[in-house]
Amino acid sequence: MTDLFLTGIGQLTTNTGPPVEDAVLVVDSGIIVFAGPADDAPEQLGRTRVDCGGNAVLPGFVDSHTHLVFAGDRSAEFARRLAGASYEEIAKEGGGILSTVAATRSASEDELFEHSSARARRMLTTGTTTIEIKSGYGLDVETETRLLRVARRLGDELPLTVKTTFLGAHSVPPEFANDRAGYVEHLIEEMLPRVAPLADYCDVFVEEGIFSVGEARRIFAAAATFGLSARVHAEQLSHAGGAALAADIGAVSADHLDQATAEDARALAAAGVVAVLAPGASYTLRSRQAPAAMLAEAGCTLALATDCNPGTSYYEAMGPIITLAVVEMGLDVGQAIRAATLGGATALGLEDRGWLGAGARADLIVLDAPNAAHIPYRPASNLVRQTYVAGTPVS
Repeated sequence: MTDLFLTGIGQLTTNTGPPVEDAVLVVDSGIIVFAGPADDAPEQLGRTRVDCGGNAVLPGFVDSHTHLVFAGDRSAEFARRLAGASYEEIAKEGGGILSTVAATRSASEDELFEHSSARARRMLTTGTTTIEIKSGYGLDVETETRLLRVARRLGDELPLTVKTTFLGAHSVPPEFANDRAGYVEHLIEEMLPRVAPLADYCDVFVEEGIFSVGEARRIFAAAATFGLSARVHAEQLSHAGGAALAADIGAVSADHLDQATAEDARALAAAGVVAVLAPGASYTLRSRQAPAAMLAEAGCTLALATDCNPGTSYYEAMGPIITLAVVEMGLDVGQAIRAATLGGATALGLEDRGWLGAGARADLIVLDAPNAAHIPYRPASNLVRQTYVAGTPVS
């Protein structure tokens, strides 16, 4: 951890008030002790002094929904979708999630770590300092535990905070193709006891033809006995009741929400469930974007995430996700930046990040631009000049 003094900040996004012009930021032992106007800053001696040269500073991005650990390649499916094939058609032909499951089951733990650590390092260079990583590409005890071990190892060996989610209910594996009820029992009785020590959360893909509300309710109830909070893949491809379930059980988040209704939005807001939006997936699938404005107007806390995965949202950087949120979803820049930082931190229960002020962890980024609006304004560029994790620069 570094004692740091950032000066010459053109615009400081704190998420505690309006952006501050001509600002400074002071870090002591990895924690921010001052963030505000230069004229109000105390004299700082004996700290590493960095002149930001009029560039913007904002909190590190918090990517609260990823499937970062996987093996295999599904670029051919992308080409097929461009030619008109649907997600469902590709899945019925053996593609989709089960294609990645086959490749991931055959990969060693070291191979999975090598590939996923390369992705995580690229995330760091583009400003992401905290990530959530789901399993779900194993769908058996051995591979699911391997995926979660790799995810935890990423957090141990890289300067990233990693939160892990068990997503055994991502799809039904081939060996249970004609026995979905049997797989749900297997997941509850055999998988959960083994994976729970490696997970912070449990997730279920609630979708027509995947897992029903009733099945998800049973899985979440079982997960709760192991101390795992619920996250829900909800209303992505169809309106299957996942959002209402998330509100009813007090889930931490409801994710995707492309098909969410006004009633869903009110229920989520009343229950304090964070709406995690993944515009990259909707864009790649050429489907309806989540109704972000409606969710915000209902009072939902919004988060933005890459949904980084090999099939439907191979985004590693949050910059393009912010661009899609502004251009495709209609959020303003401030809303999008807040959702990509503080919203994501809220979705992961991390109160010490996603904002910049006294007491916050010094996870932050310096842009090569005077303000945060340049992120969606210049969508093809990585504008992150420097990422800091707990006040330490990441090389």
